[in-house]
Amino acid sequence: MEIRKTTLSDLDTALDLYARARTFMREHGNPDQWGDSYPSRELILSDIHKGCSYLCQEGGETLGIFYFAVEADPDYAQIYEGAWLNDKPYGVMHRVASPSGRKGVASFCVRWCLEQSDHNVRIDTHRANIPMQKMLEKNGFQQCGIIYIKQGDERIAYQSKQEMS
Repeated sequence: MEIRKTTLSDLDTALDLYARARTFMREHGNPDQWGDSYPSRELILSDIHKGCSYLCQEGGETLGIFYFAVEADPDYAQIYEGAWLNDKPYGVMHRVASPSGRKGVASFCVRWCLEQSDHNVRIDTHRANIPMQKMLEKNGFQQCGIIYIKQGDERIAYQSKQEMS
């Protein structure tokens, strides 16, 4: 598998990946996290223009998509019922979708993000997104507490616990 930046010519592929991910989430008990329209076309375009949208591909097939940047996320400024593992600069990963049915795609994407950010990544997910929670914990992430996204919705906050020597 390989990771590459999403381009404007990939927009239809991105929209399809997210539509399939919303279906997967609904079918697995998580209908509310992304509803029927998140992420919007405008948000996907913004991610592409920022250079922060990435595709996971293998053999010409697109298997997943995600947002990644080394940046402070305003939604992570305040954490409740816990604490972040450290205050060092971190990568953020959002809008992870790997609806291809292929095992290991999300883990591959997470490991790639860890390599880009000195193994310090923060991510959040909905309480009902059990597949994502299990994948994060399998990949060495620790549940740190609760954050509230800009729209006011609660999310479980995770951070990688892998330390570089």
